[in-house]
Amino acid sequence: MSKAKKIKEPIILITNDDGVTAPGIKALTEAMIGLGKVYVVAPDKPQSGMGHAITIGHPLRLSKVHGIEGVETYSCSGTPVDCVKLAVDVVLHGKPDICISGVNHGANHSINVIYSGTMSAALEASIESIPSVGFSLLDYSIEADFTAAKIYARKIVEFVLKNKNLDKHLCLNVNIPAVDAKIIKGIKVCKQAYAKYEEKFDARKDPHGRRYFWLTGEFKNFDKSKDTDVWALKNNYVSVVPVQFDLTHYELKTKLEKKLS
Repeated sequence: MSKAKKIKEPIILITNDDGVTAPGIKALTEAMIGLGKVYVVAPDKPQSGMGHAITIGHPLRLSKVHGIEGVETYSCSGTPVDCVKLAVDVVLHGKPDICISGVNHGANHSINVIYSGTMSAALEASIESIPSVGFSLLDYSIEADFTAAKIYARKIVEFVLKNKNLDKHLCLNVNIPAVDAKIIKGIKVCKQAYAKYEEKFDARKDPHGRRYFWLTGEFKNFDKSKDTDVWALKNNYVSVVPVQFDLTHYELKTKLEKKLS
């Protein structure tokens, strides 16, 4: 009698931009227990707003640290994108079955995806044909309740692991409203809202009388349609936006070909 074929356990890579000790990455790691072999490679300090930055001209350090029992955890001196690159090349010596990033402390809906270290880490994995998901909770507090985030993160990761062939570069931007899990109405697949920050720089003076500037601003949503991530979150849905690293404006490309070629 032949032995039953052993099913390979999925390799799950977790990273973030809030740092390896952030409550959000702990919550995400806990949510993944039992879905596969989990590895954590995350920055040694907060890296919010780093976008797709990589470290050039400086050495990168990778240190094994204590994390959740049974989860191999590393602290990286670089950016979130550096973490993904090092994880694939140095820690895993190959590609994981999925790369997930977060849970970010604060929103990454609409224009935030451009600046987000959380989503840039996910997009870096996507570039390498690794299915990826970035998770964000609309609560900046260090004491945020990640109960709903854990529920929906597990549900979405289970779906992606079962449907990896949907797209070669599958990448999802997932945002969770900061409400009790019982209030969330479900998942809404959306488009990215046209919204941005009306920014200004607050000029101040240090104790030596020298000027410095503090970035401030107000978030403005210019998209009133009901199929956007901003609308979904405002109405207590978990928003899921499929994103990509190809920034080509195809409609404009067609127009320019007729006029410039």
